[in-house]
Amino acid sequence: MDENDRNGRPEQRPSPLKRWLPLVAGGLAGAVTVTLLNEGARRLVPHAPRLDVIGERALSQSLRAAGVEPPHGDDLYRWTLASDLVSNALYYGLVGVGDPANATRRGASLGLAAGLGAVFLPRPLGLGRQPGEQPPLTQLLTVTWYLAGGLAAAATYRALSRDVS
Repeated sequence: MDENDRNGRPEQRPSPLKRWLPLVAGGLAGAVTVTLLNEGARRLVPHAPRLDVIGERALSQSLRAAGVEPPHGDDLYRWTLASDLVSNALYYGLVGVGDPANATRRGASLGLAAGLGAVFLPRPLGLGRQPGEQPPLTQLLTVTWYLAGGLAAAATYRALSRDVS
C-alpha cells in the first residue's frame, strides 16, 4: 500500500539516481574545492598548506605497511592526488546524510573536523610537519581549505536536492 503525503496524494519516491546524484556531486564539489585551493595556493602563497606532501607521506607509509613499494616522483604525486580526491569525495558526501535543510551545518562541521584533523594529526601519525609551515598561518589556511570544501559540498547538495522530494 502506498503511503500518502500530507495532501492525501500517493507519495512518490525519487529514483535512485535522483537520490544519489546530489550526494555524489556534493562530495565531489567538496573534494575538488579543497584540491583546487591547495594546488593553487601552494604555488602562490608563501607558507601555504602542503596537504599534497602530507598526503604523499601517508600514501607511501600505507603502501609500505601493506608490503607494496610506493611510486616515486610524479607518479607518487598523481596517485596521491587521485586518492585524495576519492577519499575526500566520499567524506564530503556525508553532507547528504540527513535533512537537506541541515546540509550547511553538516558541511561546516565536516569541513571543520577535517581541517582540525589535518592540522593536529600528521605528527602523531608519523607524517611530520608541513614543509614551510608558518604557525599559525599555515594551520589557519588548512582549516579554511577544508571548511570551504564542506561548505561547497553542502551548497552543491542542497542545490541538487531541491528537486528531489
